[in-house]
Amino acid sequence: MPKKNDLLTYFRGNKGRLIHKWLHYFDIYDRHFSPYRGKRITIMEIGVSHGGSLQMWSKYFGRRAHIIGMDVDERTSKFAEPGVDIIIGDQGDRDFMHAKGEELGPFDIVIDDGGHTMEQQIVSFEELWPHVKNGGIYLVEDLHTSYWSEFGGGNGNPDTFIEYAKRLVDSQHAWHSREGDGLVVDEWTKTIRGMHVYDSIIVFDKADVSPPYHEQIGTPSL
Repeated sequence: MPKKNDLLTYFRGNKGRLIHKWLHYFDIYDRHFSPYRGKRITIMEIGVSHGGSLQMWSKYFGRRAHIIGMDVDERTSKFAEPGVDIIIGDQGDRDFMHAKGEELGPFDIVIDDGGHTMEQQIVSFEELWPHVKNGGIYLVEDLHTSYWSEFGGGNGNPDTFIEYAKRLVDSQHAWHSREGDGLVVDEWTKTIRGMHVYDSIIVFDKADVSPPYHEQIGTPSL
């Protein structure tokens, strides 16, 4: 029998504030978020909209979770409640995002469901990633906008988040660089443990990554 997905069950039965999600996201959420349920954690969600997802996260993660919603629309301030704080600002403002990372972090989970433009997604990731805990995750969703011109996207456009993420794959493998290949071990190499790529979502795992090594064990057979 398929595993019950409490997030999808909540969504299907929602009578609270509006939630707008692609349905295949719920399996991704549950796969990566379920280990954090019931724990004392801090979650940042960029993009509050009607506030429905904040209610969903509160129910899913439990009363010990501290949830921070960020939005550019001042009207979303009314969605603050016990366990849920709202901050107002532009996720594309690098100085603002840097300051909020310093002030509100470290985070166990960051969810970027904000404005979905290329600049917003990249600025938010670069400024908040240093404030994600080791063992935490950073999830960027609605990445299909990397293919939509009205969001600054376009297939093969080097400035999209998708193309940016492809370069992070290279950085992740910089331990194996050879002279002249242009790869350098950097902070991305040392902190990205894994990247899980789905339709319209990438989930980044944060860790203190050490240089990989290999061993041989057993008797040679040839």
